Parts: sequence; C-alpha cells; structure tokens
Amino acid sequence: MNPKFGSYLGLAMRAGKLATGDELVLKAIRSGEARLVVMAEDASPNTRKKFRDKCKSYQTRLVEHGSRVELGAAIGKEERVLIAVLEPGFARQMVACLGVHVEVEHIE
Repeated sequence: MNPKFGSYLGLAMRAGKLATGDELVLKAIRSGEARLVVMAEDASPNTRKKFRDKCKSYQTRLVEHGSRVELGAAIGKEERVLIAVLEPGFARQMVACLGVHVEVEHIE
C-alpha cells in the first residue's frame, strides 16, 4: 500500500470522515455522501461487481488499493474490505497520491 494513501486514511478516520463495512458504505454511496470508495484488492468477486456497479450508477469514484489487512491497519481496525471517504478534500488527496485513473471522475 502507498504509505501516503495509508496516512490519509488514518487522518480521515481520526477526523470521523470514513464509513466502513458493506452496509455503511452502500448507504453513503446511495445518499451521495461518499466522495471516494476504497475497495481491497482481495475483495470477493461478488463484492467487486456489486460495488463497481453501484459506484458507476451513482457516479462515485472507486479505487482498488491494498489488501483487507492493509486497509484495516491504516485506520486502526481489523480487516476492512470497503471504506467510503466522506470528505472531498481527503478524497482528492488520496486519488492524487495514487496517481491512477479511477473508474468515475466526479468529486465536488
């Protein structure tokens, strides 16, 4: 995992600007609160399809980065497969430090 990306995740967690877990991330996507969804690279095929489709239909950025263990460690929790970043500033910084193209290009 990119160290800067992990640091930004930790900062966002301490600031209370993350949602984790399938249901909370799905709720954040549907409500429009999610500015970026981070999915573990080792997520199950069903989870990958479900959240790729959901993010595409709601025009929410999605990146696959790190393993479930790395994502959990970055936010000081157990393994995490899905994390929604709720703050646009954190989302922009995370995408910028990865330097990758994401599936949907919308952040306010």
